[in-house]
Amino acid sequence: MAPTYTISDLAKEFDLTTRAIRFYEDMGLLQPARNGPAGRNRVYSARDRTRLRLTLRAKRLGLSLSEAKEIIDLYDSPRDTGVQLRKFLDVLVVHRRQLEDQMADLRANLEEVQEHENPDGQVKFPH
Repeated sequence: MAPTYTISDLAKEFDLTTRAIRFYEDMGLLQPARNGPAGRNRVYSARDRTRLRLTLRAKRLGLSLSEAKEIIDLYDSPRDTGVQLRKFLDVLVVHRRQLEDQMADLRANLEEVQEHENPDGQVKFPH
């Protein structure tokens, strides 16, 4: 029998709130089975657990949830894995450019702040 998980199990394992997990479910990233009275209890499969892990990894990389879902859904499809890998790499290239642009902006801001500081760390006010 395949392992199953409750929402509390996954929340504890991944240090998330149950609300966050329900949000990922609403976004279509997770698809738990339902059981109990009126289907109130969520039962997550090993597939859901893997999808949650991949979602969190994508978030750490700075991808949006829609980008994460698109990539994760590709891995669920029976299609050629080469297409999946190219899509993932395309998304990463765009994201890398965005991060590099942000880094350049941060460096420019830091340089501007440093121009206004005295060697003793006190801020100089322009006249």
